Amino acid sequence: MNSLLKHCAAGMLIAMPLFAGAAGDGRLTLEMLYHPEQKIDTKLKPLSRLSWDAQNRLIESAMKDGALQQSVVDLQSWQKTALGKENPVTAILRKAGIEDRQVSAIADKLGAEIRPGVDAYLFTYKNDLWLLDLKAGISRELTHTPDQAEDEAILSPDAKSVAYLKGNDIYLTDIATAKETRLTHDGSETNFNGRLDWVYMEEVYGRGKLRAFWWAPDSSKLAFLNFDESKVPVYTLAGEHAQPVRTERTRYPKAGDPNPVVRLGILDKNGKLSWTENPYPEQETLIVQVGWTPDGKLLSSWQNRVQTWLDLRMYDADLKKSKVMVRETSPAWVERLPFPLFLKDGSFLWESDRTGHRHIYRYRSDYQLIGAVTKGDWDVRELHGVNEKAGEVYFSANERNPIGNDLYAASVDGKSLRRLTQEKGSHQIRWNSDFSHYIDSWSSLLHPPKQGVFTAQGQLLKLTDETPVPAAVQSLKLAKVSQQQIKARDGFLLESLLYLPPDFDPKRKYPVYQHLYAGPMAPQVNDRWSNDLYPHFLAQQGYIVWVLDNRSASNKGAASAWGIHRNLGAGELQDQLDGLEWLRAKGWADMDRIALNGWSYGGYFTSYAMTHSKAWKIGFVGAPVTDWHLYDSIYTERYMGLPSENKEGYERSSVIKAASALNGKIMIMHGTMDDNVHPQNMVMLIDALIKNDKEYSLQLYPGMGHGPRGAWEIWSLQKAKWKFLKENL
Repeated sequence: MNSLLKHCAAGMLIAMPLFAGAAGDGRLTLEMLYHPEQKIDTKLKPLSRLSWDAQNRLIESAMKDGALQQSVVDLQSWQKTALGKENPVTAILRKAGIEDRQVSAIADKLGAEIRPGVDAYLFTYKNDLWLLDLKAGISRELTHTPDQAEDEAILSPDAKSVAYLKGNDIYLTDIATAKETRLTHDGSETNFNGRLDWVYMEEVYGRGKLRAFWWAPDSSKLAFLNFDESKVPVYTLAGEHAQPVRTERTRYPKAGDPNPVVRLGILDKNGKLSWTENPYPEQETLIVQVGWTPDGKLLSSWQNRVQTWLDLRMYDADLKKSKVMVRETSPAWVERLPFPLFLKDGSFLWESDRTGHRHIYRYRSDYQLIGAVTKGDWDVRELHGVNEKAGEVYFSANERNPIGNDLYAASVDGKSLRRLTQEKGSHQIRWNSDFSHYIDSWSSLLHPPKQGVFTAQGQLLKLTDETPVPAAVQSLKLAKVSQQQIKARDGFLLESLLYLPPDFDPKRKYPVYQHLYAGPMAPQVNDRWSNDLYPHFLAQQGYIVWVLDNRSASNKGAASAWGIHRNLGAGELQDQLDGLEWLRAKGWADMDRIALNGWSYGGYFTSYAMTHSKAWKIGFVGAPVTDWHLYDSIYTERYMGLPSENKEGYERSSVIKAASALNGKIMIMHGTMDDNVHPQNMVMLIDALIKNDKEYSLQLYPGMGHGPRGAWEIWSLQKAKWKFLKENL
């Protein structure tokens, strides 16, 4: 849920501005948005592919007719000079014997990865690992086991070896000779070497990231995690959408269940194995970060099971014992924190939420705190680096804009701070290595993406891209959009978005469609561009669309979320009710006709709100957690603690336990193969509703995971929601 819950299924609402000049009647239909064969094209023109090479030159790259074209851009004249010969990627692939029907797909994927100064790239073809060597102009097969897939392949820093997984073991192939060496030999269904298990992937390292091994900077060895899954319970998804049945069995620890036992090991290139010592032999722990310092020292971050502390540890030369560099504690939970950034004198910069806001701190080489580099009631979003010659630290933060971010420079001693970006919005920054220039890609609620190249002082050298609004969107009569802050009853400023009908009349009463996510640190109100037209469709149909982030979802510092610790649901509901009071005071919202929509954590909160208040008439409950005993251990225990130590909190937060109090009508939506929020949640809620004589509507999506992904499934979902909305609100 830490990653996927933030993706909320189709119908997620983020702002899009009003554009005048509609052609025809300028009205949207549901088919224009979602029908697989009738939907309009709202995709934006992609930005130019700009990057920096090792010499700090600006490089523009493009794939044209299967050939990679790269040019060096002069920052003063903006003249472009071809960087060597074109690399005909498709021709190289065809010459290597890749089938024509596969060439384009492989070339497109590789084209997105190619960077200046890097010549070697990996790809998979017919279940084997291949190398694309741009310098030599060849592509060749590295493995020869088509009956056994390789995955998570990564080149060594010197590009002379590649490490990868086969099943649950780590292998290495020498690039020059294509000789394969098996580094681990005991991988099994319950013993994972170098491969993340489900709960670590989902809640710690990020969905889709399965690699649990890391090259040392000198390419001589690998650090890796080993997972003993033998005590982790198995959850079975029946897979009855197909014949034969496509059953999936996943080891999945629910709250309070045994977690995998994890060890940190070291492998050399010949397979010699050594284990680091467990510094917490009497405790259940999580290893949440592994990596190396630039000079080759091993680092790891450890947390206790319920994540109330985090230790950053550095290992000695023999990679056995380790010392704590920094310990973080919290009155609620500690977020997984980035590794430190080391300076030439051995001191380092460290990000911490210790004040309730994310800030940067400087430590000496002996791990003693020097002081804060940044401070205030705002949060650092990303630490970009340090220009030691200038004595400046560069980072993105929300100091000016709580729903966006800007680029800042601060002195290393923390005595000065200056903002480099001018336009408000959300900025993505890419510095060159000497911090003399940066590329900025940004957008806002009201403006589609732009891109430019700037000096370290924030001076614009060239606006390279200014994305136009798609023609299909310019012709539409869209909602009147506003973003505002609303005071909760205790004065906390809640962020909100409001979409009013194009022909809005303040003397009328309008039904309200409210969308939320509500989960910790996952805001829906963001100052960036979105192509989502669904709120505008609803506004054209005469609905007010309302989006409000309760404080725990706002990402305005960790402290804003700590109040929900061990008691999910109640605090979020209080803030959402305060938001509705603001709407009520406006006079044009029909407070007896409000719909609530959410998916995943949003589905949990929608079902919680419909059983713990009477403010909403109908609810769209997507893939909900319905009792926190049923969700995974790492996410749930971070916010709720262990079930054995918080029985009342689990009881109070349960929707299943509150089924008898359901008020209004709900539509439950769930994929039958959801390996994240299991269908068990939905089935147990329905069982409780039936036993309490409560009605519900149900939409199932056969074979779908945590939200429908296929075009026809999304169309089916949106049709059903629109029908339910019209008939019941």
